Amino acid sequence: MERVYLDNNATTIVDPLVREAMEPFACEMYGNPNSLHDFGTEVHPFMRLAFDRLYAGINARERDDILLTGCATESNNTVIKGVWYDLIRTGKRSEIVTTQVEHPCVVHACGFVESLGAKVVRLPVTADGIVDPDLLAKHIHPDRTALVSIMWANNETGLVFPIRELARLCRERGILFHTDAVQAIGKLPVDVADVPVDFLSFSAHKFHGPKGVGGLFVREGRSLPPLLHGGEQMGGRRAGTVNVAGLVGMGLAMELAVKNLGYEATEVRRLRDRLEDAVLAIDGVTVVGRRELRTPNTILMSVEGVEGEAFIWDLNRGGVAASTGSACASESLEPNPTFVAMCLSPDLAHTGVRLSLSRFTTEEEVDHAIGVIRGSVERLRRISPAGR
Repeated sequence: MERVYLDNNATTIVDPLVREAMEPFACEMYGNPNSLHDFGTEVHPFMRLAFDRLYAGINARERDDILLTGCATESNNTVIKGVWYDLIRTGKRSEIVTTQVEHPCVVHACGFVESLGAKVVRLPVTADGIVDPDLLAKHIHPDRTALVSIMWANNETGLVFPIRELARLCRERGILFHTDAVQAIGKLPVDVADVPVDFLSFSAHKFHGPKGVGGLFVREGRSLPPLLHGGEQMGGRRAGTVNVAGLVGMGLAMELAVKNLGYEATEVRRLRDRLEDAVLAIDGVTVVGRRELRTPNTILMSVEGVEGEAFIWDLNRGGVAASTGSACASESLEPNPTFVAMCLSPDLAHTGVRLSLSRFTTEEEVDHAIGVIRGSVERLRRISPAGR
């Protein structure tokens, strides 16, 4: 049976070139790059090259910092808890402003510092699923706002936020701005010289790098206490022996992702639009978010009369991997916060399914997926009470 992977917003295949570049650092060149002996010093240039690729990939300056982390979840926690420690705990400022549609790691980190006394303001989104800069302007003030944390692109809908405008608003008012750019890198140009973010999080496995390694951009002059204490790695900002293989893989994956942005914008978008047109031709299908406002690879669809988890299981039987857009778990029927924030129909909380492509997705795979989706919708509607 042919298998088609359409869950690339969750994780991506490691590019074969990335895997090849990582292999020597597992068994042959295993020295600690911070050691002074030959085993360490022979590894150090590869670590430096990887960092150079990361800096170039987001157009950062050498005097800025890019910290190696275990994942974007760690990066996001480092920023939110660090700002709480530096500015809110000390009484210099009192609040963090974020949105109602952030990734759970931002949601829960904000909830944690809220339990420690921080005020957290959660902004609603427009009907288009993004934050209006005018709304942000009304809710921030340099005397009280310590940090604004808003994602670059939404992981469920693919909707892209006006990050440049939001970040400039904060810069003008002397307020720190953080963005979770996990769903942007590899899909959109990310340029920290043009967009005045203070902190930016990313994760390698979202752009065809390895799992278990991520990064945090910290602009020059921004104070940020470490989340992890121990050694002096990363200038004392993130202790722990460097994951050289992961770093090498992430650096090359970043370089390849940037080189392939044109392909993402044209060919991946073309395949996405072809798949989207096919699903929209099915009666009772809704796609969330205007296509021109989304990343070029993402579709969040809802099928009237078909429950999302059942749809995922049935697609999997046909060899198509997708993910539910619902936040429902086996023991919870709470509505999806993204759908609630967008004021969408409550039915979407249980029928949303996300399809996400990558540069490795082929025309033949899209053809196969279209056939499986059509068959699955027809079959599930026949047996579902909601579909009768």
